[in-house]
Amino acid sequence: MVASDIFHPLPPRALAWLRARPTVPTEVLALLASLFFTVACNHELWHTLVADIHADARLLVAVFVFVTALQAFLLGLVLSRWTAKPLLTVLFVATAFAAHYIGSFKVYLDPDMIRNVLETDPREAGELIGAGLVLPLLALAVLPIAMLWRLRLRRRTLPRALWIRLAFLVAMLVLAAASALFAFQDLSALARNHREVRYLVTPSNYLVSLSKVLLSTPPGPTRPLLPIGEDARELPRAAGARPRLLVFVLGETVRAQNWGLNGYIRQTTPELAAMQDIVNFPDVESCGTSTAVSVPCMFSPYGRHDYDAKKIRSHQSLLHVLQHAGVQVLWRDNQSGCKRVCDGLAFESMADATDPALCNGNRCFDEILLSGLQARLAPDGRDRIVVLHMLGNHGPAYYQRYPPAFRHFTPACDTEQLGNCSRREIVNSYDNAVLYADHVLARTIDLLRNQADYDTALIYVSDHGESLGENRLYLHGVPRAIAPSQQTRVPMVMWFSPGFARQEGLDLECMRHIADEPASHDNLFPTILGMFQVQTGIYDPKSDLLRRCEHALR
Repeated sequence: MVASDIFHPLPPRALAWLRARPTVPTEVLALLASLFFTVACNHELWHTLVADIHADARLLVAVFVFVTALQAFLLGLVLSRWTAKPLLTVLFVATAFAAHYIGSFKVYLDPDMIRNVLETDPREAGELIGAGLVLPLLALAVLPIAMLWRLRLRRRTLPRALWIRLAFLVAMLVLAAASALFAFQDLSALARNHREVRYLVTPSNYLVSLSKVLLSTPPGPTRPLLPIGEDARELPRAAGARPRLLVFVLGETVRAQNWGLNGYIRQTTPELAAMQDIVNFPDVESCGTSTAVSVPCMFSPYGRHDYDAKKIRSHQSLLHVLQHAGVQVLWRDNQSGCKRVCDGLAFESMADATDPALCNGNRCFDEILLSGLQARLAPDGRDRIVVLHMLGNHGPAYYQRYPPAFRHFTPACDTEQLGNCSRREIVNSYDNAVLYADHVLARTIDLLRNQADYDTALIYVSDHGESLGENRLYLHGVPRAIAPSQQTRVPMVMWFSPGFARQEGLDLECMRHIADEPASHDNLFPTILGMFQVQTGIYDPKSDLLRRCEHALR
């Protein structure tokens, strides 16, 4: 059998169309590709403009023409008869992925989100690839790529090609300018009041954001972090006082709204609620809406109040300052690393743990962070901080974050494809994961209660929150300026052993009183320095949450 036998039943015109290989100028291809992107790959942009911003027809036409002309101009700068097909092939595939995730979760592809994507480990990435990708890839990548490679690109002499290309680029700029003038006042208001919309324009969003991330990252080997707090030193402990041990549990994607201790309609923190010595902070604001932003920020002296991403990422962290002061530091990770805040310090990844009770060959439940921890706490007279970085409620596979025994709220969403679940099922799975986080924290506190060689304390805080369908938003990573409270309000609790409270001169009733006041990730840096009684020029006592409730020891 040959191809002609397969297509023989088709009408002659259809057969001729299948055999045809049209010849088009590269400029026409650039314009057609731009039109395809604008129409087929920007559903969330148009939905946002119509449903959320209530744009009128005039503004919609202006945005359509402006986006199409500008993207055609940019394509005209890079496409040639030799580069057009390979570059557009890559663009079609990448844009299909981008359009799918923007449409499914309404994520904004700003530089922070792109950085988060680049720092995502293969396990996290695998959870985002499922059957829901088949149709978007088929419609937005496979079919246009098949059509692309059927085309022939017109040959021209070099002088003629240069003149035509220049005319095309000028025409696209004129068209973009004309569309801007057509609805100048409305476009200006859109750019002023809804700046985040530009991160919905695909593929410009991820291309511009990726270029910003790459330009902000110097090429070559990773540069050493710039030192901070080299003057740090611990005040001497009182005679006979035991060394301090602080376990800092860094949660993942838990939002304050679903935290039982905060008055949530469900008791998702029953084990912590049963403890009388817990201090709960119900009004805590995160530095960012993604791990890539929040983790470096919360361990930095610069923080959200003086936010400078480049400065934060290029300098050492709180953990380095503590090491300068003589505190032993250990980071145990069940997530995607420490985002450089533990560079050069003791680090243990639990990603490859094989405990059959806690691991399934791909992921481990967060109790794995406690496995073997006691052996790592052999006392040597020095103070210690141990950071436990949880997998927590990392989505969209909430159902994989807890063992079957914690499947309390049902029916649950037992798939990564959140679009296949009702909002109730999604919230049930999410709350089950919170319930398990409560159990892990309770087990950690029990371990600390039984430390005979240390005065112990625990701090738990989540790095950012999560959207579970409110305003059609899912997951996290919305630009901080417009992020909903579900993504920026996080739970935080503290626990202190009697010995630690005595050594700090800490009034726990006072702590419970001030815990209701607003706090943020910015308070963590000075508070932890204060807990270890570290003196350094970068310590800010006004932001130390414990300072007001301590007797005059320093």
